[in-house]
Amino acid sequence: MIRTLLFTTALAVAAPAMAQQTMTPDTATPQAAPAAPVQPDAATPQAATPDAATPQAATPANPGNAVATIVDTEFPAYDADSDGELSQAEFSRWMVALKAQETKATGQTLPEAEVTAWANGAFVTADMDKNATISKPELVTYLSGGAA
Repeated sequence: MIRTLLFTTALAVAAPAMAQQTMTPDTATPQAAPAAPVQPDAATPQAATPDAATPQAATPANPGNAVATIVDTEFPAYDADSDGELSQAEFSRWMVALKAQETKATGQTLPEAEVTAWANGAFVTADMDKNATISKPELVTYLSGGAA
């Protein structure tokens, strides 16, 4: 019930932003819809600067860049030995903290064993080069859903 409510609320908030984006067939990436040119009215005085009369189109944020920024900011706090990579224990501590935030936001409660099993599975998935550590690029790719 709460998930449905949260999803509906998020959709209602995001719908106007999504309506402003269009997909171009050659790039298949969201682009801001072009703004219609403003035609000056003869009775309306002209703006003092040309920039003031030209509407600016919004550029959609790149979620990969947002994830990379968060990883760059938070990574040192979880990299306890400061070696530039996360061990399984360091990674699990971060993922357990993220899962705790998620469960708090959704009102869920999960058994500790289930959260630990989830974090262990996440480590195996995120460790793409199978060297038993997670680098920043691996973490960005994992948290971006493999789209980084």
